[in-house]
Amino acid sequence: MATIFSKIIAKEIPAAIVYQDDQVTAFKDISPLAPVHILIVPNIEIASVNDVEVEHEKMLGHLFSVAKLVAKEQGIAESGYRLIVNNGGDAGQEVFHLHVHLLGGRKLGPVLARKD
Repeated sequence: MATIFSKIIAKEIPAAIVYQDDQVTAFKDISPLAPVHILIVPNIEIASVNDVEVEHEKMLGHLFSVAKLVAKEQGIAESGYRLIVNNGGDAGQEVFHLHVHLLGGRKLGPVLARKD
C-alpha cells in the first residue's frame, strides 16, 4: 500500500517539494516544528530503519548529502540544524516510510527532556 510520502514523490498529492532526484525527495513538513522543517525521504518505500538492507546504503548516504545541500539552500547550514529519524511508534514515527526530519532556523534546545 502506497504511503502518503510515496504519493507526494509521485506528485499524486501536492507538497512543497524543495528537492527531488531519482533517489530521494525533500519537501516541507505540513506541521513544522521549526522555521525550517523539511522531510527527506527515499523514493522507494522502506518502512523504517529496521527495514534497511545492505543495498540501501548508497541511497542513504546520498540522503545525507541531500540534507547538507538543502540545509545550505534553506540558509541554516552555518547556524546549525538537526537531523532526526524516528523509528517505531514509541519514537514518534507516524508515517511508516523512512524519513529524516531536517530542522533549523532557530535554537532548537535539547533533543529530549530529562525524566528524573
